[in-house]
Amino acid sequence: MSRYRWTILGAGTLAQSSLAAVSVGLPALAPVLRSHYHLSLGQIGIVLGAVSLGMLPTFLPWGLLADRLGERAVIPLGLGGAGIAIAAVPLTTSFGALIGLLVLTGALGASINAASGRAVMGWFAAEQRGLALGIRQASIPIGGALSAAVLPWLASGGSMTPAFLALGAFCLTGAAVAAALMRKAPAVHSPALVDVGRPIRDLRNWLLAGGSGLFVVGQLALTSYPVLFLHQHRGLSTHSAALVLAAMNVLGIGARIGIGRWSDHVQARIKPLRTLGLLIAVSTAAVALLVDAPLAALVPTLIVAGVVSLSWNGVAFTAAAETAGPARSGAALGFQQTVLGVIISIGAPAFAALVGLTSWRVAFAVAAFCPLLGVLALRRVPDVTGGARSRGTSAIPPGVP
Repeated sequence: MSRYRWTILGAGTLAQSSLAAVSVGLPALAPVLRSHYHLSLGQIGIVLGAVSLGMLPTFLPWGLLADRLGERAVIPLGLGGAGIAIAAVPLTTSFGALIGLLVLTGALGASINAASGRAVMGWFAAEQRGLALGIRQASIPIGGALSAAVLPWLASGGSMTPAFLALGAFCLTGAAVAAALMRKAPAVHSPALVDVGRPIRDLRNWLLAGGSGLFVVGQLALTSYPVLFLHQHRGLSTHSAALVLAAMNVLGIGARIGIGRWSDHVQARIKPLRTLGLLIAVSTAAVALLVDAPLAALVPTLIVAGVVSLSWNGVAFTAAAETAGPARSGAALGFQQTVLGVIISIGAPAFAALVGLTSWRVAFAVAAFCPLLGVLALRRVPDVTGGARSRGTSAIPPGVP
């Protein structure tokens, strides 16, 4: 494979980081948004899930479009539009308008998810895909860490405008870099682009997407709500609570890359995923137990749990793409993201509502249970065989619809 693959990976990672700064970074502005728009806890949960809700109906169409037009066309088009939409948020004066622009941002920005993953699949050989997609998925905590560190500072003057203009500029930069640097992958020996819906009809893809998607519930609890939790329940300042979120994301970068490299080393994706699911469940349960413990015990546990909850995504993406094969990888990744988007759009407001109805302890305990269900689902998913992974073809055997 050409050395240019690292340029492709860098451009894709930058583009994904810019969108993640919005979707993952919004929790850093949660106290400010709640105050500015006079929102209830349930409404702030809807705000934090709005970008994912917008992505939900467009993941698969963008993935199919990437399979047909290529990443160089799809990423700049969608991400550029998302940058304009998020920069317009300060013009809103109502909760409904805020949600509308965040949903639009997600719908347009969803182009980056499947397209950048498809680019990695095309440019990287099997023995490096776990590492490469781990780096690409590390863009999520990269964007989250940048937002957690910078957005509260930009909004500290009492206006949200600088924060949202910065997010818009970041997305437009990612779109411009992708337009300049993305190239078509070298030719690979793979099936022709026919029956792109085949990954959607395979039960194992549903189990993989749904099982790993249940890990998201723990991740949402630990990475979307720590600023609100520490600020409102434990009395930390917004800046101090945001630093905890930043620490999670910084360490999560290394976790995603390391886990991806580990999956390459053991030549497996599903077994590492099951192990990570158990670790997410245990660490989230520990946070539930320590909700009212001294901060010296709670904060390190919360950070460790958050890092663990961020670590699984790259391996799940690699498994989905390798199962479908390169000709259908855009569709497969779009499908994977659609299922995750459904869980996120339901889980984010549901977690906030559960906190309001019960307590933070109960909500974290419920979030800890969901990854266990995910592990059970993944027990029925076979790993991609080494031969199929190396050839870059689908692991779906002949005769399976």
